Amino acid sequence: MRVLRLHVNGDCAEVAAPEHWTLLEVLRYKLGLTGSKQGCDKGDCGACTVLIDGVPTLACLSLAATVEGKQITTIEGLVPAHRAAGGEGVDPVQNAFDKTGALQCGFCQPGMILSAKALLAKNPNPSLKEIQESLAGNLCRCTGYTQIYEAVVLAAKGDLA
Repeated sequence: MRVLRLHVNGDCAEVAAPEHWTLLEVLRYKLGLTGSKQGCDKGDCGACTVLIDGVPTLACLSLAATVEGKQITTIEGLVPAHRAAGGEGVDPVQNAFDKTGALQCGFCQPGMILSAKALLAKNPNPSLKEIQESLAGNLCRCTGYTQIYEAVVLAAKGDLA
């Protein structure tokens, strides 16, 4: 076991975990943050996507020990961060997913939303092709992607009233 000091969703967490545990395992089984989904466990589906220093990262492929000292954002951290920045309600990307009906079973949704957040932070007005490329590592079996792409476009426009 090793004691890890992780910065998750704006808070510091100390957690004891085996050396071989992935970030996904620590988030889900030690910190109780189950928004990051455990899907394929081999980096194919994107359901475990989190942001590490703002970059979409597959938590199932990242050893927890390698992210000490970095800022980790999970889906659970979006609303508190949005409100801390002076926003009201849910994060605009979450709101856009809701408004466009881009939610089906919800399994892929956290990874999709975090990938979209990273894209919009880097490029506030992405083209459809850029959106598609940015979300290419996140698989969805329910929607067919059209509404997901529409959600990112809506969030980019900021017209969510």
